[in-house]
Amino acid sequence: MADWTAEARADEELARELVAEQFAPLPRRSVELVSEGWDYVVHLVDGEWAFRFPRRAVVVPGTEREIAVLGRIAAHLPVGVPAPVYVGRPTERFPWPFFGARFLPGVEAGEAALSDEERAQLARPLARSLRALHAPAVLAEVGDLLPFDPIHRADMTVRVRRTRDELAAVAEVGTWKPPAGLDELLQRAAALPPPEPRAVCHGDLHFRQLLVEGGELTGIIDWVDVCRSDPGVDLQLAWSFLAPAAREEFLDEYGPVSEESLLRARVLALFLNSALVRYGSAEGMATLEAEALAGLQRASAGL
Repeated sequence: MADWTAEARADEELARELVAEQFAPLPRRSVELVSEGWDYVVHLVDGEWAFRFPRRAVVVPGTEREIAVLGRIAAHLPVGVPAPVYVGRPTERFPWPFFGARFLPGVEAGEAALSDEERAQLARPLARSLRALHAPAVLAEVGDLLPFDPIHRADMTVRVRRTRDELAAVAEVGTWKPPAGLDELLQRAAALPPPEPRAVCHGDLHFRQLLVEGGELTGIIDWVDVCRSDPGVDLQLAWSFLAPAAREEFLDEYGPVSEESLLRARVLALFLNSALVRYGSAEGMATLEAEALAGLQRASAGL
C-alpha cells in the first residue's frame, strides 16, 4: 500500500450527510470537493465553509491538535489560517473527528503557474507570516499543547537517511540528476546536534500548503503536523519555492536565523520535494510533479 493511500474517505455524499447530521441547517445549498491530499479530503459547504476530513488514522492526533490550537495561532498571523468553527465528532460511518473553518480564497501555489517574479512578490509576506508564527508569544500560548518534532523533520539522524532514499528514487526515474556536492551537504547535516523546540512550527510547509490569489498570499493550510520544533522545518520554502534573489528578501524580512536551521531547511526541501515528485508521478498529477521537480532543482542548485 502506498503511504498516501486513504484508509477512510468522506466523499461528497458522506460529507453532506455528516454535516447535515451534526450542523443543521448546513448544508443549505451545496457540498463540493475542493482538494484531496495525503492526509485530508476537503469539501466546500455552501461556498463558505471548508470541512476537512482525515484520510488516515495516523493523522487523527494531528487533527485533534489543529482543533485545539489553530484558532489561537490564527490570531497572531497576518495571513489566513483554517481556524475551526464547526467541530465534528466521530460516528459509525466516519471514525474520526473533522472540522469546518471559514473558506480561504485562493489556489494552491503549485497550481498557480507562478513566475520567479510572482514568487518574489510572495517572499516578504511569507517571511512575515513565519516570523509571526515562530515568535516567542505563540510558543508561550500554545507550546504546552504541542509535541516536539513528532515525525522527526528536524532530526537529521533520521531525516538525512530518508532524504537519501527519496532522492535515490527520483534519480532512478531519470528526471533529476544528483549534483556533485549533494553528499557533502548531507554529511554536514547528519553531524548536526539534536534539534531544540525553539518555536511553534507548521511542520509540513510546502507549496501545496500555500494559497495565493491575485499575487497575494491568502492562506497557509493543512496544519496536521503543527508542533514545537526548530524553525528550519518551515524555512524549507526559502530553498525550494524561491529563486536565490527572492530568498535573500525572505531572509531579510524574516530576521536572524542560524546556519544550522538553514541547513536543516535545505535537507527538508530536498526530502519534501522529492517525495512530492514521487506522489505526483504515482497519482498522475503532472502539475504537482512539475512544481515539485522545479523545487527540487532550486533546492539543489549550486551544490
